Amino acid sequence: PGRGTRVHRPRTDGGVRRRLVPPFPEPGTRLWEYFGLAPGTAARLARAMGWVGPLLVAAVAGVLRFVRLDRPAVVMFDETYYAKDAWALLRRGWEANWPEDANQRILDGVVPLGDTASYVVHPPAGKWLIALGEWAFGMTPFGWRFVPALLGALSVLMLCRIGRRLFRSTALGCLAGLFMAVDGLHFVMSRAALLDLILMFWVLAAFGCLLVDRDRSRARMAAALEDAARDPDRPPRGNRSDDGMLRPDTETGRRARLGWRPWRIAAGVCLGLACATKWSGLWVLAAFGIMIVLWDAATRRTAGAPRPYRAMLRRDAVPAFLSTVPVAVVVYLASWAGWFLRPGGYHRDWAAENAPTGHPVGDALRSLWHYHAEVYGFHVGLDSEHSYQSNPWSWLVAGRPVSFFYLSEEEGEGACREAGGCAREVLALGTPLLWWAACAALVYCLWRWAARRDWRAGAILCGTAAGLLPWFLYQDRTIYYFYAVVLVPFLCLALTMALGAVLGPPGCPERRRVVGITACGIVVLAVVWNFVFFYPVYADVPLPMDGWRARMWLPTWI
Repeated sequence: PGRGTRVHRPRTDGGVRRRLVPPFPEPGTRLWEYFGLAPGTAARLARAMGWVGPLLVAAVAGVLRFVRLDRPAVVMFDETYYAKDAWALLRRGWEANWPEDANQRILDGVVPLGDTASYVVHPPAGKWLIALGEWAFGMTPFGWRFVPALLGALSVLMLCRIGRRLFRSTALGCLAGLFMAVDGLHFVMSRAALLDLILMFWVLAAFGCLLVDRDRSRARMAAALEDAARDPDRPPRGNRSDDGMLRPDTETGRRARLGWRPWRIAAGVCLGLACATKWSGLWVLAAFGIMIVLWDAATRRTAGAPRPYRAMLRRDAVPAFLSTVPVAVVVYLASWAGWFLRPGGYHRDWAAENAPTGHPVGDALRSLWHYHAEVYGFHVGLDSEHSYQSNPWSWLVAGRPVSFFYLSEEEGEGACREAGGCAREVLALGTPLLWWAACAALVYCLWRWAARRDWRAGAILCGTAAGLLPWFLYQDRTIYYFYAVVLVPFLCLALTMALGAVLGPPGCPERRRVVGITACGIVVLAVVWNFVFFYPVYADVPLPMDGWRARMWLPTWI
């Protein structure tokens, strides 16, 4: 053939199989061979990077989060509720009342736990996790912050692996994890005994489980199509092309059963734990349920079902519901085991005293229902003014962060030697350049989903919407920016997806790739620098007052 003529080479591994389960590209070995490694060793090392890379990024995140974890040595912001509730769960099985001076006495080494039940408005699962750190390290700042820091580091590892599966690229997966490792809001929430980081962890874990389930179920559908193509007893349906590529098959797409799906059950467990940490997990359960429906219908459409939603309703809808919603309900109820099993919990005997059913289990469930009705009334009616409350419209641009701890000192006071005074702070603020760039990336994802039907963009948008949009229904309620930590993984994935497009597709011209790498490198370095610059106000590092003011870029950050 003449110059410029394309030679057609049939592919036997393409067709509908490639559409159902896009393969992971074979990792390159050029870098390792450049350092003198033998080809076989280079290949093994390249394959190992699928885990080595995420583990290294997670290790960096872990070091950042555990260094000086006990600073500041105070009870920060809402730690006054959850650290003490966790200790009460550990000792009583239910939350108890504390004296007014409890915080200072705890810091002095005395734990004045009361004997009467306390009225609390959040489920116990997240507080049980905080209690694990207190059980291991005592009722100290390090103890009650240990599990959030551990989950923060583990969530970075999960995001690396999730990004790798989503984008079929270890480098892009590690980039998503790196962004979360250096996000200020995720960093601060990983170093505080609050519930929102724990909620984010379970939401991200559920998302990852559903991704694995999606890949495995689509691989089973591809295998069913292969079986149909090989079966000599079935009438030919022409689902093999002349060049050997697998084609869709109407009967298989419509009738194939996808078997046991343990990863979907695992997602139900994680969603149950999310709801048992904070009730806002219910919105995520609903959003991910819609996503599951769309994914199952898309699988059957790709396989050849002429009416994919009807086929999904017949074959997939009931198993999908049973593996998520009832599982989540059982997990949620199990999180209340201490309240059920140990007498003395708040409203534990309400039904027996006011509306007995004649059966202990019935009385316990009615008491729990009454308790939940009161808690719901509290949540929807919470409208007390707070200086750090914010509107969800401002969250994506980090309009009103929350100061968990602030201390200013004059020259000569404490360790301050600056003429203008010093400031120490723990400010729950997302890394500004990361969040502002992610806003543009979300617009790109919206375009990819609406115009190109890119399921990856749709999944990212689903996670973002589940964490953000429900709060617009409660704009009269007192809500805070740090609730948005649930959005952080999806913002990082959105930015990574946008940068992946900037890098260019495989096989693009070298000049195009160089320009893309340079542009992405600038963004990554800017985000990392921005985190380093704000690190003192994230981690209670003393600053001269002028240095503190230089980091208050917006007047609403003060």
